[in-house]
Amino acid sequence: MINFEQWEGFEGRIWKEEVNVRDFIQKNYTPYDGDESFLAGPTEATDKLWGALQKLQKAERAKGGVLDMETEVVSGLTAYGPGYIDENLKDLEQIVGLQTDKPLKRAFMPYGGIKMAEQACTTYGYQPSEELHKIFTDYTRTHNQAVFDAYTPEMKKARHTHIITGLPDTYGRGRIVGDYRRVALYGIDALIRFKQEDLANCGDGTMTDDVIRLREEIARQISALKGMKKMAEAYGYDISQPAKNAKEACQWLYFGYLAAIKTQNGAAMSVGRISTFLDIYIQRDLDQGILTESEAQELIDHMVMKFRMVKFARIPSYNQLFSGDPVWATLEVGGIGMDGRSMVTKNCYRFLHTLENMGPAPEPNLTVLYSSALPENFKKYAAKVSINTSSVQYENDDVMKPVWGDDYSICCCVSATQTGKEMQFFGARANLLKALLYAINGGMDEKLKTQVGPCYAPITTDELTWDIVKPAYLRMLDWLAGLYVNVLNLIHYMHDKYYYEAAEMALIDTHVKRSFATGIAGFSHCVDSISALKYAKVTAIRDESGMVYDYKTEGEFPKYGNDDDRADDIAKWLLKTFIDMVKKHHTYRNSEPSTSILTITSNVVYGKATGSTPDGRRAWTPLAPGANPSYGAEQNGLVASLNSTAKLPYHWALDGISNTQTINPDALGHAAGERVNNLVQVMDGYFDQGAHHLNVNVFGKEKLLDAMEHPEKEEYANFTIRVSGYAVKFIDLTREQQLDVIARTCHTRM
Repeated sequence: MINFEQWEGFEGRIWKEEVNVRDFIQKNYTPYDGDESFLAGPTEATDKLWGALQKLQKAERAKGGVLDMETEVVSGLTAYGPGYIDENLKDLEQIVGLQTDKPLKRAFMPYGGIKMAEQACTTYGYQPSEELHKIFTDYTRTHNQAVFDAYTPEMKKARHTHIITGLPDTYGRGRIVGDYRRVALYGIDALIRFKQEDLANCGDGTMTDDVIRLREEIARQISALKGMKKMAEAYGYDISQPAKNAKEACQWLYFGYLAAIKTQNGAAMSVGRISTFLDIYIQRDLDQGILTESEAQELIDHMVMKFRMVKFARIPSYNQLFSGDPVWATLEVGGIGMDGRSMVTKNCYRFLHTLENMGPAPEPNLTVLYSSALPENFKKYAAKVSINTSSVQYENDDVMKPVWGDDYSICCCVSATQTGKEMQFFGARANLLKALLYAINGGMDEKLKTQVGPCYAPITTDELTWDIVKPAYLRMLDWLAGLYVNVLNLIHYMHDKYYYEAAEMALIDTHVKRSFATGIAGFSHCVDSISALKYAKVTAIRDESGMVYDYKTEGEFPKYGNDDDRADDIAKWLLKTFIDMVKKHHTYRNSEPSTSILTITSNVVYGKATGSTPDGRRAWTPLAPGANPSYGAEQNGLVASLNSTAKLPYHWALDGISNTQTINPDALGHAAGERVNNLVQVMDGYFDQGAHHLNVNVFGKEKLLDAMEHPEKEEYANFTIRVSGYAVKFIDLTREQQLDVIARTCHTRM
């Protein structure tokens, strides 16, 4: 057993004998069931720093979305010296550390692909280094080059037509949450010793492929830990030993996260489940009288301020898929422990309070791990913050905890992983709606008029019924699932080889559990189209070549989103059918396959590639996001819509089931207290049914329309909305994306 003087006052033994942050938390945290009355407002330092950052954000927007970009230095742990929000205000920063040497300056990260890194520069008027171009073209192989060398023609076609879209073949894969708490609890030197023990015990001397690869990975992890120490030294901190107080705990933890974002440009760079952990340090300092509540809030405010500053250089095609410049720095609060104790602490309140002290913001992606058993005061406070900021999402702790335990983190938007024990392979979504059109047209792409899917016989009858279409659809889905899995296998093989996440994996157990997360797009339209084929009369409209390009649908048919079992049963069938097909295939490094119903903002890009569908959706228009009902389908109010989504079993879609709802304030009530109580009741009822996720927006369409037409108004500078698993500043969306959001159902009644 090891011991440090920094641990004085902390209880427990197991966490001192092995790396076990969960055990430390369970033995030392203080549940809180009081209200928000203890919270402190922003300090003068917070106001000054946040004011300076807002000026920078305004300048960034005025420059077209990018304030500054690196062109000469390859990002790395020690690529830069110290950087601050404002040199004149640096003594005010309680938490220090920037991705580069200047605030909001985007790093040059070529290991994912040199062409992509260069395009990210040139798009915004920056000229990348010729020397770096030569190095990463002639001497160093990148992830992107390796992937495209290995792609089959079939894979390239599927990628091009967007039947599979959003593949991480040009950037970091993300969705790997390092246990950044370990840096604070153990210090770097102890973490190095633990990894050295793992290296000494790796293999029996027989050098199989797996053993060779793992030994190299552990060695790279040890090197990354040493690099973190040097990075921290540039700011005048020695993180070799555990943190001795709350300020150091916040700073040490942030240095761990900073290491991740300096070395990877993953689509999702989550922070993880840190609030209850940090509360232990804060509470000890409060009890000892060396910290005040105002100082505690300041630490959290400044840490969150840094999370709000995370930026990556992106290319236009990425921004179309994932609109609004997101990084998905997801951070969780709440939850219930395995022993039944609430894991709500005062620090859970402090993190939500940042949305009041500094106003709403998309990052970090604040997530409440929800249960109706959470303290009533906390549920009401979270609901109040949701109503006032539209910046919070909710995930059902009651359905996640049996699968992931009580120390999981959300690694992207809605997807859970065991903190420090698991990583996730993820990429893209499969367009199941487009696959339905492929089934009808024998694998021909309805937009490009080329053969993309298998050359099966097209359906030639004018009247289309589900009995006729179903066998063809099942064949096409099976093909798509197999191709999708193989594409991801290839990508993740190359990512491990050429763009390995050493800094993140150094803070995860060596013998890591791996999940393999796929995703579904076009879900609700596909459900409604199948329903139309079953319950209405659908006639194919063909062009001169005989290809179906439109549909005439006559008669009524049930639609998903109205609490109608006829449609909702189709939804369950579609989900189960697809995940069962995915599970038939080998997945890279023996990972556990799962799927999600989650599109982010790629629903617009997918829609542009997808022709007219039997449910009445017009060609090239956006698909509904995630597991949301089709636009205009919801006819029976908010509760009925939620009931439909709640019927989808979470264990069939362990990567998550995203549901985004916009509620007119008057639908929740006319007084503030009434709105809070009604929202809590809605969420209690929704999650008690087993539903997984809910994004809550509370505003009317009039505000969206005004913000779209008058983005210059000061009130819209930080106007934040939930879009699909993440939040975004509304004015940062493209007009196309804004119109899509406006088109979504805004519930005016419960």
